[in-house]
Amino acid sequence: MQTIAFSELFPLFNSASPETLEWLMSNAVEHEYPAGRAVLMEDAWGNAVYFVESGWVKVRRHAGEEVVTLAILGRGDFFGEMAILDESPRSTDVVALSPVKLLSISAQRFIQTLFKDSQLHHRMLQLMVRRLRQTNFRFQLRHQPPAIKLANTLVALAENYGRKTAQGPEIFNIPVKDLADVADITVDEAIKIMEKLESKAWIKIDPARQVIHLVNMRQITHLSQRM
Repeated sequence: MQTIAFSELFPLFNSASPETLEWLMSNAVEHEYPAGRAVLMEDAWGNAVYFVESGWVKVRRHAGEEVVTLAILGRGDFFGEMAILDESPRSTDVVALSPVKLLSISAQRFIQTLFKDSQLHHRMLQLMVRRLRQTNFRFQLRHQPPAIKLANTLVALAENYGRKTAQGPEIFNIPVKDLADVADITVDEAIKIMEKLESKAWIKIDPARQVIHLVNMRQITHLSQRM
């Protein structure tokens, strides 16, 4: 992969110097996992940062006997940075939702790079603040109707990771339990809302290809903003 393609794929590296990009690429390790495979385990010590080259993963936490999906990440995003920045065991695990390709950079090399490249350091802080704001926004949604919560989740996934097609943004056909967890609604509510969106032709689910087309992105976005 060329350095330009590398920086375009991963927003974290948009402002990194060419020397930084070349050094990171020379030290990155490629991984491939099938759907359902655990990529990182909770309570393991952080030894690398992972970047999603293709595919979809879910970040989840064990709460007693329950397993709750906290986030869904796709192409261009990264995970594992918290455990290496505060030098503590991971508080979540990560599981592949689809076949996934990852690049990993060891904790030591990643920390060294942050110290060497101030632009990368600044960009890292920006993206972490953005994640914090997204968490705060989800907290603000907690008393909103389930349809608004789910619409916000679909819009965020499409905007962050969706692939443009003639039928609208295309995202992975995420299991309804994971969608419900991320949207903070019940599984039954998620099923009913998805069925209604499909009946209104706002979305189109293609089980064979395991994708969801947000056919009427304008209406879904409008629904997400009814707060």
